[in-house]
Amino acid sequence: QKGSSPVAPVHIVNEESADKTNLGFIHAFVAAISVIIVSELGDKTFFIAAIMAMRYNRLTVLAGAMLALGLMTCLSVLFGYATTVIPRVYTYYVSTALFAIFGIRMLREGLKMSPDEGQEELEEVQAEIKKKDEELQRTKLLNGPGDVEAGPGTTIPQKKWLHFISPIFVQAFTLTFLAEWGDRSQLTTIVLAAREDPYGVAVGGTVGHCLCTGLAVIGGRMIAQKISVRTVTIIGGIVFLAFAFSALFISPDSGF
Repeated sequence: QKGSSPVAPVHIVNEESADKTNLGFIHAFVAAISVIIVSELGDKTFFIAAIMAMRYNRLTVLAGAMLALGLMTCLSVLFGYATTVIPRVYTYYVSTALFAIFGIRMLREGLKMSPDEGQEELEEVQAEIKKKDEELQRTKLLNGPGDVEAGPGTTIPQKKWLHFISPIFVQAFTLTFLAEWGDRSQLTTIVLAAREDPYGVAVGGTVGHCLCTGLAVIGGRMIAQKISVRTVTIIGGIVFLAFAFSALFISPDSGF
């Protein structure tokens, strides 16, 4: 009996750590998906996907945008995870303070916004995409005669290559990546990864981006015109403040 007594506590500790890890992943997943949705709906990347999907092949636009957002989410999680070398108690309360600042700023922005705020963002993105379209057309005009002179033998491989990496795919990827860099959702992902389970943040962030971008691609202009950026911003501010407020009841060591 004396030999078997140490086994039971080890088994209990393993179960507790497994449960803690699962809860950490779920909490990080829910936090990331909710924060990304309220940050991205009506954001510049949302409008880029919506407008480009109206002009070009939806799957190509979705693939380009999702690759950019997925890459950005992974980079942000890595940046956030790198800060875990600092004692968790510091990163936890610094991230909580940042959530509170983001929440207050979003509430202030939302309350100051006019009801048609989204239209201004929509027009700005339309002008940007139009500029890119003109550049693409100029490139096609410059490269066009060369393709015709090359004969039918070289056009087939070129079409196969463009099927995988088309100019529209590159445009969707580039515009989305540049619009997302330094954006609120990128900063939020970094902050979340510093205090939550990084795998949960990566999966939740990616799923959140998938939902928003998929909605933009499917709904297109209708959603872009009807969405109330003011309402989404106010709700976003409340969500951020809720995460900051939750730190009063959750200890820094209860994460992962």
